Order: sequence, then C-alpha cells, then structure tokens
Amino acid sequence: MQRTAARAGDAPALLAGPRLVADYAGFYRQASALAGALRDAEIAPGDRVAVFAKNCVEYLIVFYGVWLAGAIVVPINGKLHPKEAAWIIGDSGAKLAFASGDLAGGLSAQVDVSVVDISEAGFAAMLVGAGMEPVPREAEDLCWLFYTSGTTGQPKGVRISNAMVMAASLAYPVDVDPVTAADAALYAAPMSHGAGLYLSIHVLMGAAHIVPDSGGFEPAEVLELSASHGSTSMFMAPTMVRRLLDAAKAAEVRGAGIKTIVYGGGPMYLADIVEAVDWFGPKFVQIYGQGECPMSISALTRADVADRKHPRWRERLGSVGRAQSVVEVAIEGAAGSDAAGEIMVKGASVMPGYWLNNAATDKTLRDGWLMTGDVGRLDVDGYLTLVDRSKDLIISGGTNIYPREVEEALLQHPGVHEVSVVGRASAEWGEDVIAFVVAVDAVTEAELNAFCLENIARFKRPKGYVFVEDLPKNNYGKVLKTELRARLG
Repeated sequence: MQRTAARAGDAPALLAGPRLVADYAGFYRQASALAGALRDAEIAPGDRVAVFAKNCVEYLIVFYGVWLAGAIVVPINGKLHPKEAAWIIGDSGAKLAFASGDLAGGLSAQVDVSVVDISEAGFAAMLVGAGMEPVPREAEDLCWLFYTSGTTGQPKGVRISNAMVMAASLAYPVDVDPVTAADAALYAAPMSHGAGLYLSIHVLMGAAHIVPDSGGFEPAEVLELSASHGSTSMFMAPTMVRRLLDAAKAAEVRGAGIKTIVYGGGPMYLADIVEAVDWFGPKFVQIYGQGECPMSISALTRADVADRKHPRWRERLGSVGRAQSVVEVAIEGAAGSDAAGEIMVKGASVMPGYWLNNAATDKTLRDGWLMTGDVGRLDVDGYLTLVDRSKDLIISGGTNIYPREVEEALLQHPGVHEVSVVGRASAEWGEDVIAFVVAVDAVTEAELNAFCLENIARFKRPKGYVFVEDLPKNNYGKVLKTELRARLG
C-alpha cells in the first residue's frame, strides 16, 4: 500500500457505490493515521483487533490501519449474531473491536473490550491524526485470524501469516486473473472471508475498490456498478452466480463492464456454469481453497471454463482446475490415476495451524500436508475433481454414494432449480439417499425417478424427495446439510 500510494497517489482507490471516497494517497494517509491511533490506544504489534461490520469502505481502511500498526486483524461476518461475534472476539483475545453502527450497540453489550463505532465522529477523528511508518513484521508473523464458518460446531481460528497472504496474492495474477491499475475489485461477498483475501493484490496493482451501497450482494446493483465503472472483477459463491444470472436474464442484460467473476466456496453445478457462460460470455474463473489454504489450492482458468471444443470439456468444467503455483496437491492413498481419496495440500499458502487449538491442528496437518476433508480425484492432466466432503458421503447397502453426483444429475432436469442430497438412516440399507428439491415448475417424484434412471446408476437414485421453497444456507451461501439431516429426524 505504501508503495502504491507513492507511485500512484492520485489513482482512485475507494468508491462507495459510484462515488469516489479516496485516492491512494488519501487511503494510505487515513490508514496510517488509524495505525497511529491504535498505537496511542496501546495496541502493540501482534495484538488482535476485531472488525464486525457489513462491507463498507471503512472496512478497507481498518484492514490496512491494523496491518500498518503491526497488529492482527480478526474480521467477523456482519451477518452473525452479536453473541457469535462476541465468542470470536473472546477466543481471539482481541483488545479492541471496530463495528458498524447497526452492529456496534449489540456487540458492546456482549463484550468487555472497547467497541469503536465506525459510523461515528470518534472513528473519523482517528483517520486525521499523525500517521506512522509501517511496523516491520516477519514473514511468519500472523496478520489475520480467519474464523471458519462453523457449520458443525464452534468456528476455529485459522492462523494466516504475512507469507501466506503474499503467496496467495502473487498466485492470483499467475493462476487466476491478471490485475491492472485500470481494473476495479467489487466487494459483493463478505470481506471477512474470500472477497477480502483478494484485497492485497488489487492494492499492490493500484486497482480501485468498489463497495456497493447495500453493503452486500444485490444482483441489480452489481450489474449497474459494473456497467458504470467497467473492467470490474469480483468473487462470488456459486449461489450468487445463480442469482446474478437469473437477474441478468430477467433484465435482458449481459453483464457489461464485468471483467471477471471468480467463483468458489461451494459446489458449482455443471448446468449452472454452462448456462452462465452462455449468457455472460467467457468471464468466469473457478478457484478452490479453504480458510486453511486461502483461495489458493487450485484454479480452473477462464479458457477452461469457456472451452467447448476439447473432447473432455465437460469433465474439466466439472473439476476445480489444476494446482495453483504456490502449492502441491495430492490424493491420500491414491494408488493410481483418477483414484478417489482425501485431498492433501502443502505449500506456501498453507496455514501453520489453528489458534489455540493444538488437537485440531494435529488432526488437520500431517507431515506438512493439510488434510482438507474433501474427497477428490486427480486425472492424468492434473485436473482436480471434487467428489464431495468426506463427512457427506452416503453408504447405502455397503456402497459409497457421493451426493454431488446425484445433485449434478438432478440439476440437468429443467424443472429443478436447486437440490441438495443427504443420507437418512435406514434399518435395511444403512442409509437412504434423500433429495431436497427446489422446483421451478411442477415436477413429480415419478418424473425425477425416471430422469435419474436415465442418467445415473439405479443404486444412486434417491429413495425419497422433499420439495421445499428454498434450501437453508449459512452466511457464506453454503447449503446447511446438517439442518437438512435434522429435518429428516
């Protein structure tokens, strides 16, 4: 940031909706002043500072103010309940928290640390004081505590070092998408997670940063801002891509101004991405990563996503691409090509461990390898295909069934908009395959049964269907299969 401000201080940096808030000189000046205010508040290098807010321009200033002070940022998704945010603050040992006005009061009632409301004059005063030079930090020092989404219990704090952020950032233009000063990053997904991890490379290259006025993802707003600015890139979960596509089709617009949509964070079904490319054109890149190896396990290039000529294009489009430059990827126990097993990763962007949780660290890191908990296979060309989460595997009649295979088949039916497949305990089979279906048109169980029999093996066919208006999702757009299992009893 310091380098970019010196090199291109008058370049646009922060935009709230279409409005310019600060150029890079101003961005750096405010972040540096905030760092000085943190120092005056006795925040020392290595201390943790939490941010509990929806996406906003101030979020970006806080990120860099904390880093310039040598402290560790603890971003918390603004959709969480204040009690959940308070748990993260307590677990991280944060000494101070910044919160947006609509969240600050609720958080203050839950924590003992000071909470700075970023919408009030006190925060604004912190941005105009004397600045300070960046505090020197080492590559192995932590800069971020990333709390996992916690769909199966309390979240764990992933320790993210400066070296990890650097590795993931430099891999982005090599493996995902080149960045220039003419580009803009649009933050429609939560900055507390994947979208925020792309902040650094866009700052390094002097690109602009657009935060929608809504503070989140509104498809019409994203389409309008992209068309207005041009050359706009953004990260989206697959469910967001689906919503953007539906909105664009309804408005009969083709995504003018959108340079790149990087998608990841959950399964992107083949039918959805084919339809998205057909409508928007070759604007999509897929990444696969986890908090434990942020955004940097593998990537499926723009060319691969758009390719329809390769004899195996469907298979490749159903993959998550090839290993990014900064990591190695392997399959545990795979004796030969295309054998399925747990995906293992090691490299410069892999975490050193969890925060204050040695048991979880020892379980997840083995001999330098990150055990992802995902089941996948590698083909001879290095393309990695996710089969499913290991915990979602259904064993019926002694046979392994991966829900995603069944979901992919059902999504090819024109009457199915969304689907999620889980296992239900069965005295006869051990588990039965059950499909929760969000239907577009009136579709019957018999029709879906017949469709499955035409496309997948009989033993994989669902034994039951539950038609629902929508699927339960967490704050990051992932379907909560634990909740679906609970509904089955």
